[in-house]
Amino acid sequence: MQAVNLAANSYYVPASSSMQYLNYGAAVSEVEIDILTGETKILQSDIIYDCGQSLNPAVDMGQIEGAFVQGIGFFMLEEYLTNTDGLVVSDSTWTYKIPTIDTIPKNFNVQVLNSGHHEKRVLSSKASGEPPLLLASSVHCATRAAIKAARKQLKLWGKLDESDSEFYLEVPATLPVVKTQCGLDYVEKYLESLRHQKIGNGLSTF
Repeated sequence: MQAVNLAANSYYVPASSSMQYLNYGAAVSEVEIDILTGETKILQSDIIYDCGQSLNPAVDMGQIEGAFVQGIGFFMLEEYLTNTDGLVVSDSTWTYKIPTIDTIPKNFNVQVLNSGHHEKRVLSSKASGEPPLLLASSVHCATRAAIKAARKQLKLWGKLDESDSEFYLEVPATLPVVKTQCGLDYVEKYLESLRHQKIGNGLSTF
């Protein structure tokens, strides 16, 4: 009622040389793509991240998970579009897609690694709020591997030429991007390929 500030604040400013330290982490992701729609489902992500000496493992865990999901948005969803005048046209949730509960990996495993004592760190701790974002590149790489497998199968069916073996997967790898890179731009094209395949193989089923 008296508008008294009950928060305690501090600002840590170390020597310039002590600001230089490395964050280590690794991530592996497994995805499943729908070649008709371009939808990418993250089936599993496993992360191990070096926190130095974690001050609060529960907080660090939340920071790592949050940064990783934010990275998924960067690598897979959040497309920043502008018009010819340079004005942003993807300015709402209808056109700018952020991560949702469906974006989070179905099986999400995070392990905090305490690598021990580090001199000139705050109680030997390391940052965990932003660096894990880069680990979400594993989702993008897994998506590219899935697309490559789909294209390989299409080449066996004779639907892609050898010249189509190399491709560049944009960031973010949105639904239209993934669908196009799979080599099937439209559902009708896919159904037509199935029809020709059935005709050529008699009783073969798909």
